[in-house]
Amino acid sequence: MKTRLLSAALALTGCFFTGTLAAQDALSRGAVFSGSQFQPEYAVPYRPPTVAEITAVLERLRAYQEAASPVRIINRRTREEITDFSQPNPDATFDRGEHNAFPPLGYEEGVTYAGMLEAGAVTGDPKFDAFTARRFQFVADHLAFFRMQYEAAQAGAAPYVPGTMPTPAQMRRIEFRYVIDPQTLDECGAMCAAMIKARLAGVGPDMLTVIHTYMNHISHGQFRLADGTLARQVPQPQTLWLDDMYMSIPALAQMGKLTGDGSYYDDAVRQVRQFSARMFNRQKGLYMHGWAADTEDHPEFFWGRANGWAAMAIVELLSVLPEDHPGRAEVLAQLRAHLRGLAACQSGEGLWHQLLDRNDSYLETSASAMFVFSMARAINRGWVSGVTYGPVAQLGWNAVAAKVNAQGQVEDTCVGTGLAFDPAYYYRRPRSPLAQHGYGPVLMAGAEMIRLLQSDRYRINPGIIQYVPRAAHP
Repeated sequence: MKTRLLSAALALTGCFFTGTLAAQDALSRGAVFSGSQFQPEYAVPYRPPTVAEITAVLERLRAYQEAASPVRIINRRTREEITDFSQPNPDATFDRGEHNAFPPLGYEEGVTYAGMLEAGAVTGDPKFDAFTARRFQFVADHLAFFRMQYEAAQAGAAPYVPGTMPTPAQMRRIEFRYVIDPQTLDECGAMCAAMIKARLAGVGPDMLTVIHTYMNHISHGQFRLADGTLARQVPQPQTLWLDDMYMSIPALAQMGKLTGDGSYYDDAVRQVRQFSARMFNRQKGLYMHGWAADTEDHPEFFWGRANGWAAMAIVELLSVLPEDHPGRAEVLAQLRAHLRGLAACQSGEGLWHQLLDRNDSYLETSASAMFVFSMARAINRGWVSGVTYGPVAQLGWNAVAAKVNAQGQVEDTCVGTGLAFDPAYYYRRPRSPLAQHGYGPVLMAGAEMIRLLQSDRYRINPGIIQYVPRAAHP
C-alpha cells in the first residue's frame, strides 16, 4: 500500500515538474495561458497599439486644444473680444480659454504647433495642420497691433528683469513682446522651429519676418559663455539650463535646412557638445538640470522633462543635419548614450519618474512622451536598434496614451519648473492637465509611434513585447 502511494506521489510530482517546465518554455516563446497564475495585472495595456488607437488619442487631444485655446484678443476687464486694432488698447490681452491657461505664444505652444504638424503629416488629416495654420495666421494678422501695443506699454514703464515675477503692467508688455522683441530663448526658440517647419511644409502664412526676429535673438542676442554656449544669468550668473538645448538647437537646425547656411548647423552641434561636456553624467547616462559657472561641485538633479528637452533637441538636429557634417558622428554617439541611460530608468508602469533616478518621485507624463518620441524617431531613422528600444517606446506610449483622458486633456504633467539645487523643489512641483507642456510631446510621440507601427523593418510580437527584424525572420 505504501509503495503504491509513493509511486502515485512520484508520478504526480513528475507531472507537476514536467508541466511547469513546459509552461516556462511556452512563456519564453510568448504563449498566453488562461490560468490566473499566468495573467499578470499590467498597469497599462501590454500589447502593440494600433494606428487607429493612436490616431484616436491624437484627435481627442486636438479637439480639446481647439476648444481650450481660442485665437482672440479680448479686453481683460470685460472679457469681450476686441475688434478694433487701429490703436493700442491698455486692456488688451490674449484669450487664454476657459481656464486661462493656453495663450497662442510661448515655448509650450511652439511644441504643440510642431506636434500638430507631425500628426497631420502621418495621419493625412488636414485638421491638424489647420490648427497650426490658424494660429500662425492670427500672429501674422496682428503683428502691427502687437508692435503698437508693446511700444505703448513700454513707454514710461519699469523694465522687466527675466527670472523675476512680472507686474501686471509688465505682463501686458511681455505677452505682446514675444514676436516683436524676444529677450529669452523661452520666448522664441520653440516657436521659431515650429514656424520654419510650417514654412517648409507649406502650412500657414509666410512667417519669415518673425523667423528672422527670433533667430536674431538666438544667434546674436542671447547671453553666451565665453566659448559660445547659450546661457542665462539667472538664478546664478553664467548658468546653463538643460531646457535651453530645445529652446535653441531645433531652431538652429531648421534654419540651417531653410537657408542652406552651414553655420547654423555648426552652432547647433556646438551646443550639443558643450552642454553635454558640462551636464551629462556618463555613468548614469543622464543630464543634470542645471550648471553654474561659480561652483565646481554641482548638485545633480536629473529632472525628467529637462532630459526630455535634451533628447528631443538632439533627435531633431539629427533629423536635418547633413550626413557628411563633421559633427554628426559625435552627436549620434551622444544620443545613443543618453537613450541607454533613459531606457534603464523606465518604470514598470511604462512612465518615467519626475526625478529619473529617484523612484519615490512621481511618474510624469510630458517627459515620458518626450522619451517615447525620441526613441521611436531614432528607431525609424535607423540610429538605434528597434530590438532594444522598440519595447521601451511601445510600453512608454501605452502608458502615455492612458494619461490622455476622455476630454482630451493630458494628465499628470508637471507645471512650469525653474532651476533648483535641492530635491524638495522637484518632488513638490504640482501636476496639472492645464500644463501645456504635455500636449506637444504627446502629439509628437503618437505621430512617431504611428510611423514605427507602419514600418516594415520589424515584426512585433503580441505576447512578450519583442521587436524582431523582418530580415532575420521573414
